[in-house]
Amino acid sequence: MPLKTASRPAGRRGPRRFSRRDRLVLGVLLGIPILLDLTIVWGPTLASVMLSFTSWDGIGDISWVGTENYANLFGGYPQFWPAVRHNLLWLAFLGLVATPFGLLLAVLVDKGVRFGRFYQSTLYMPVVLSLAVVGFIAQLVFSRDQGALNAILADTQSPTDWLGDPDLNLWMILLAAAWRHTGYVMILYLAGLKAVDPSLKEAAALDGATEAQTFFRVVFPALRPVNVIVGVITVIEALRAFDIVYAVNKGRNGLELLSVLVTDNIVGEAARIGFGSAIAVVLLTVSLGFVVTYLVQEIRGEKNR
Repeated sequence: MPLKTASRPAGRRGPRRFSRRDRLVLGVLLGIPILLDLTIVWGPTLASVMLSFTSWDGIGDISWVGTENYANLFGGYPQFWPAVRHNLLWLAFLGLVATPFGLLLAVLVDKGVRFGRFYQSTLYMPVVLSLAVVGFIAQLVFSRDQGALNAILADTQSPTDWLGDPDLNLWMILLAAAWRHTGYVMILYLAGLKAVDPSLKEAAALDGATEAQTFFRVVFPALRPVNVIVGVITVIEALRAFDIVYAVNKGRNGLELLSVLVTDNIVGEAARIGFGSAIAVVLLTVSLGFVVTYLVQEIRGEKNR
């Protein structure tokens, strides 16, 4: 009797082979974004790292100076350490004030308060504005002579210079930035709260947990993916802050940030591209520290699951 060949089980297929057209389409769809990423992101990044070891002014020859730019930056550039402190203060304010306040608003809206959708839309509205526009709004509110705040306080004899006083202007700008950041955080947490399994809250209530205990021991740990996203966004907002302070007074008189120093040295009249690149590399290194820490925590979390 002739041997019967084993037939392939119904419903199972072998590995799909892509046609030449499929490979071409995949190559275009993947190749163009990768090429743009290398050209726009990684190319300038690596160029900045290399230029940070030179004294190039953008016109003449490129002269290699080694770590001289970094030595001058850490020891002989008076604006550097105040800018570092301002960036850290920016991160602390957004992380410890604006983010918890956004979480609080999300919890209140999630409870089903009256006119919840109105509050949600109103609080989210600043998110659609760029930080530069927020800076212009801050000028309308905190201006010394025509600002709304001094008009409300009826301080006409000796109006407070909220944006001109180095002891006050950074806090005013932080309030304006937090106004925008809070709405973004609220929407993210609100989406996370809607996704929490209601049975978890019911089980905690049956065990005798109070509302606060239920939130901090059951709901908040369940929001871990949202917490990670909010943390990353907060770090990015704090480190890339530039346009709001530049719109107010070009980042001077108490509003110095690392991003402003980069712009002043590379685009400004000094045209110290090598020195400005060194500042950019420092900012990149700080950013990578947070990114690497986040990735390590995520990898460990995936392994423990």
